[in-house]
Amino acid sequence: MESEFISPTQVQDFEDLIDGLLTRNYGLVDHFLPPALVAGLRENLLVHFNSGNMHPAGVGKRFSYQRNLKVRGDLIRWIDNDSKDPWEQLFNERIKSFITYLNQTCYTGINDYEFHYAYYEQGSFYQRHLDQFRVDQGRKFSLVTYLNADWQASDGGQLSLYFEHDEMTIDPQGGRTVFFKSDEIEHEVRLATRPRISIAGWLKHR
Repeated sequence: MESEFISPTQVQDFEDLIDGLLTRNYGLVDHFLPPALVAGLRENLLVHFNSGNMHPAGVGKRFSYQRNLKVRGDLIRWIDNDSKDPWEQLFNERIKSFITYLNQTCYTGINDYEFHYAYYEQGSFYQRHLDQFRVDQGRKFSLVTYLNADWQASDGGQLSLYFEHDEMTIDPQGGRTVFFKSDEIEHEVRLATRPRISIAGWLKHR
């Protein structure tokens, strides 16, 4: 997968995500995307939301797909991998750079990706789950970047990651990115007391 030149700052971010994954089962960096890009993507999401261009997410895939508000309550809009939107183009380039680095250093064989905007309205959540489908094993790594401005711990909406003997809770602060294996780490989005926004998706092997 071709990509842009990878700068030393990007390399450090990529290394931090990978090292976290290897040493504690998840990677976390606070500046995976530049602040201007976070702001541009935030504005994109809010324009889509205010224009009614986001739709309720569901659970399952293919014939098992269904909406279930008892499981998840977010609204989503998919990001085209060939988007002409300038902010989405920059985002896609960053993802492709990370895939290139991941394949070169860890031999993961990732050759595809998919991401969407996610808007959790006040009072919504996503129950504990895995990101891997039974009918499709293509998702290898999950990656979520938060777009929230001025998020406080009291706002809720934390991401909880569940390990064999431990649990990690992460505040969805704007610009923060979390990285983990899609088929191994169960996780949930806790109830938020204000709208919570992000870009979430998966690095895949077809």
